[in-house]
Amino acid sequence: MHRLSSLPGADIDGPISYVEQPSAPVMFLTSASSDISALARVLDRPKQVFWQNKIRALPLDALDHPAQIDHYLAVCTGETQLIVIRLLGGRGHWSYGLEQCCSWGSQQPGRQLLVLAGTPEQDRELHPLSSQPEPFCDAMALLLREGGADNLQRWLDGLQWILARAAGAASATDPPSLTLTASPDPDPYDWRHEEGPTVGVLLYRAHRQSADVHWCDVLLDALRARGLAPKALWVSSLRDPAVQRAVKDLFRQQSVELVITSTSFASVQFSEAGLGAPLWDELDRPVLQMLSSGRSRDRWQKSFQGLDPIDLSLQVVLPELDGRITTRIGAFREVDHADERLCTAVKRLQPDGAGLNWIAEHARAWVELRCSKAENRSLALVLANYPLRNGRLANGVGLDTPASCLNILHWLRKDGFDLGEQLLPEDPDFLIQQVLNGRTNDPESHTRPPLTYLPLSHYQRWWTSLPEAARSPILQRWGEPETAVDLEPHGFPIHGLRFGRVVVLVQPSRGYDADQLSDLHSPDLPPPHRYLAQYLWLREIHHCQLMLHVGKHGSAEWLPGKSVGLSPSCAPALALGAIPHLYPFIVNDPGEGSQAKRRGHAVILDHLTPPLGRAGLHGPMLSLESLLDEYIEARQLGASRCDQIQQQLIQQLIDLNWPSVERILANQSSSAEIGDLLEQVETYLCELKEAQIRTGLHRLGEHPQPTQLAELLLAIARSPASDRPGLTQWMSRSVGLECDPWKDEDGALLSDQDRQILERHGCHQPRRLSDAVEWIETQAEQLLLQLIDGEKSDQHDQAKPLNHCFQQLLSSETLPGPLQFIKTDLWPRLKQSASHEHQAVLAAAGGRRIASGPSGAPTRGRDDVLPTGRNFYSVDLRGLPTEAAWDLGRRSAEQLLDLYELEEGEPLRNLALSVWGTATMRNGGEDIAQMFALLGVRPIWDGPTRRMVDLELIPLTVLERPRVDVTLRMSGLFRDAFPQLLAWADRALSMVAGLEETDRDNPLAALTRRQGPQARLFGSAPGSYGAGLQALMDSGQWERRDQLGEAYLAWSSWRYDAEATAHSDREGLEQALRNVQVVLHNQDNREHDLLDSDDYYQFQGGLAAAVNRVSGKDPKLFFADHSRSERLRIHRLDREIDKVVRSRLLNPRWIEGMMQHGYKGAFEMGASLDYLFAYDATTGAVPDWCYSRIAESWLLDPDVRDFLLKRNPWVMRDMAERCLEAATRGLWKDADPALLEAIRRVLLDSERAVEAGNFCA
Repeated sequence: MHRLSSLPGADIDGPISYVEQPSAPVMFLTSASSDISALARVLDRPKQVFWQNKIRALPLDALDHPAQIDHYLAVCTGETQLIVIRLLGGRGHWSYGLEQCCSWGSQQPGRQLLVLAGTPEQDRELHPLSSQPEPFCDAMALLLREGGADNLQRWLDGLQWILARAAGAASATDPPSLTLTASPDPDPYDWRHEEGPTVGVLLYRAHRQSADVHWCDVLLDALRARGLAPKALWVSSLRDPAVQRAVKDLFRQQSVELVITSTSFASVQFSEAGLGAPLWDELDRPVLQMLSSGRSRDRWQKSFQGLDPIDLSLQVVLPELDGRITTRIGAFREVDHADERLCTAVKRLQPDGAGLNWIAEHARAWVELRCSKAENRSLALVLANYPLRNGRLANGVGLDTPASCLNILHWLRKDGFDLGEQLLPEDPDFLIQQVLNGRTNDPESHTRPPLTYLPLSHYQRWWTSLPEAARSPILQRWGEPETAVDLEPHGFPIHGLRFGRVVVLVQPSRGYDADQLSDLHSPDLPPPHRYLAQYLWLREIHHCQLMLHVGKHGSAEWLPGKSVGLSPSCAPALALGAIPHLYPFIVNDPGEGSQAKRRGHAVILDHLTPPLGRAGLHGPMLSLESLLDEYIEARQLGASRCDQIQQQLIQQLIDLNWPSVERILANQSSSAEIGDLLEQVETYLCELKEAQIRTGLHRLGEHPQPTQLAELLLAIARSPASDRPGLTQWMSRSVGLECDPWKDEDGALLSDQDRQILERHGCHQPRRLSDAVEWIETQAEQLLLQLIDGEKSDQHDQAKPLNHCFQQLLSSETLPGPLQFIKTDLWPRLKQSASHEHQAVLAAAGGRRIASGPSGAPTRGRDDVLPTGRNFYSVDLRGLPTEAAWDLGRRSAEQLLDLYELEEGEPLRNLALSVWGTATMRNGGEDIAQMFALLGVRPIWDGPTRRMVDLELIPLTVLERPRVDVTLRMSGLFRDAFPQLLAWADRALSMVAGLEETDRDNPLAALTRRQGPQARLFGSAPGSYGAGLQALMDSGQWERRDQLGEAYLAWSSWRYDAEATAHSDREGLEQALRNVQVVLHNQDNREHDLLDSDDYYQFQGGLAAAVNRVSGKDPKLFFADHSRSERLRIHRLDREIDKVVRSRLLNPRWIEGMMQHGYKGAFEMGASLDYLFAYDATTGAVPDWCYSRIAESWLLDPDVRDFLLKRNPWVMRDMAERCLEAATRGLWKDADPALLEAIRRVLLDSERAVEAGNFCA
């Protein structure tokens, strides 16, 4: 349903509103509302008779939807001769509108179109769309950018000339003079002689030129009220090098301590951002980004998004390239008056007192941190803790969090911070032991004393000062503070340790009550009083000046509230306050790091991934490989012992619980089928051997051991780039091999020529690609050790000498290109990471800036993320999905469809796909591109920019298969970060649903014809995140899989439309899932696996359980490995679980790597078992042997058992209980009673160790 807007340009809530303006010769559509207010002021001047009733103006955000654009052009342009469009951003920001306006211009002779770029970078992209000469367009765009009444008058003269020329006037042969009237740029504003630290403030000059300065004055007043001396500058743009130099010089002269900017975009282009932001790097001061909303305050209050997509892109995403710190909304664009001549609403920015005061307070806090002496600074290190068990303190993905915390404490003490008189713990486990000796979130610890208390009276003073909107949801769930269940006689307990002016705190419980099932099904559960009390204690009692949440990730940035542009009532804002916030975060997770930046005003300090290496084979799999080699040799020789070896192989496979072996043998397979089985076994062994696994954890500011560092360097260097081959590819070519170790399948047979070459170079009996890869990578490790260490032979494996061919290349006078790149570029950047991380911590602790840098998976071609130790940024929203993402997504879709039809004998018709924001940021939108391909639509790319500007249907004659009905379950982060992708997905579904095609060829259209519009885009409730299973799984408050499916449905039943508006629609979700045949999840890198995180089982497992809940059927579960775009792998989920268990969980290499990290290594082992159990609970995809082998390898192996007992008896107890729970629930069927009894003895031993406090003994 649509309605008319009563005032063109005013904000309208609810359904799409059509805009109708009286037609005029000139219609001016602009992204910048300041253009309209400035134009209205110029038209107020005398002698503007010509323009009476000849020009209308409208902000482009009034024409967001294609239907609005179509209506406007059809109804409002009857008398129009010229449409003028001024666009901030590229074509992708208003692609449909540009297309339709170009079409309008071509429909009748004499119609004119003038498209003007808001920034110089877009001139070449936008100006050719105009019907005017490009030099004229350039000059007209420059007049608007420079602004001011005189320039705007000349701009009007230019429009008048276009009209005259179109009418054939003789006087319109030459354009009028468009000479620019320049004004000072930058231009100081309201500078005073005043005491206090100096703060630089940057404001757009256009605001002054349109007399829209009240909010600026309020901001400056708020800064002065806090003892700061603001030095404000009006600027045209921070992209201009001359403006940058002038700003830098003026701020240096004034000795500014910090900069606040309200300017949009970044000071650098996205393509250049990886090289740094020279303006801010040279000025070297923290930069705060003030936000302003293009919408009214009333609409913001009603919106869960906070900022609309354009504001998100221009004021948050792009400024992150500069390393700016996202703050709050300080002003809202409100209707000032209705202009009768322009027939539109004239808007001005109205100050938001709460937002501006918060920004000023945050600036004051940074300045105080910066200006105080190190010994007087108070800091806090916050350790995440979930689940709420003592074995799982100090969460940090890929990070040895305790060791990193201890490193930070040592660095601070050495840098002059007051850490008290006591000695710091000797090692990380002793630090954790000290934490565990006090109060934690674990109920078992509640008889121990906390660090301190926050008195109830103190909390109540703060509580009563909160707005009603902030208190109401907390009151409804948790009651008044004085009745809080976690309140004690002395107040709210604070958990942690104190080292002088530095505290190490355990982040409080999120508050899920296992006895309250409503909590476990509540996606918007507010934080309890103690959660808020601990952060209040940090602010007002500890007087914390810098807060570090150590490692990915805590819970504060995931609390309910707006997506970005938070209100004072949003839970993250309530908790975190205005304390400066530093967040060490793994470099390959831009999505969740961006969440901390945008909802928690965090400065990210990105850190290196854990060391990575080849899994290799171990234990019985080595024997299996050896026996296979013997069998192959015997078969080639025609030896009589082939049958005997074959029987031995079959028995080994049975003993190893090899996938499918029992099914094949049960069917009394022929010798040919047995041969095929052994062929598959050999191929799978190759895949297991070459799997990439973590071989340890990262310690902040430290390098891994030399061999691990060389392996990590190899893992990064083997990935090819557009301008160079990967290292192993180059090495393969250097010895004349035809095979490609990066692209080819590990199990592929080698050619005779390649086998002969490898044998000549010392590779023993090569047969498959994995044999070649093993030899090449062994050589590569030796080559890299020599390359980076020179002649230090002590680090080299003398049993694996470097082949003479590579030795010669290494010794050549000029290194070959790939080696030169590694030695002079890649290796120095990797080596710098440790010192950069260390120095970045100290920089932030001193209130200094951390430079920005890109994010991504370094082993997937993103070596530009090195060195780490930077404030990472994510991805340009305007460019997604990329062409590369479409290419991969299309090929992945085709591979999936072929695989399904091969296995099931019929085409796939209905699929459910989970999509994450983090993966989308890393891979450029591969999952959405895959969805397009399944639906049978494809992107249309803009020529100059290669950005997607539209979608088109792929005809069935080209597709040659049915279209797939796709249901998308998006994460909350995806919903927040990618509103434009959500709109494209909605459009793709609508296009397919509206087709007149047969039921067989188009199941979505068929269902739409029968039942009406179908919902297919679902997510969690507005302002909430997650899939709802983790707290339920930890609580144990479930009996059957359908209860897990019910929890998933409860958390996922919000339907989203093209405007990202949420609608509660449980019935629509159930309808969408009822016919789902396949649940798919994609993984875009192998720097982790599906048992490293709870997200995989929650999203894919939960979705599978939900399908079972509504349909009574188990969907097929597929897992796609997109880590190498040239070698996609799609297989069943149970195959992926099998692979991870064999290659990592049971691998002595991984187990020993975890044992090097004490408490946190044991934590990682316990977490992986938890996720395996949860996958089994939700999908049934975990075979029994996984539990028995893990129990034998972890709990019953003497060395591992001793390690767990000494380093983390809590997690040992958790693991024993989890195995027993699996047996009790029937997930581990037919468990050996003797094995279960042994596990019970382990459980008793761990309980005794916990009670005795023998940790670290």
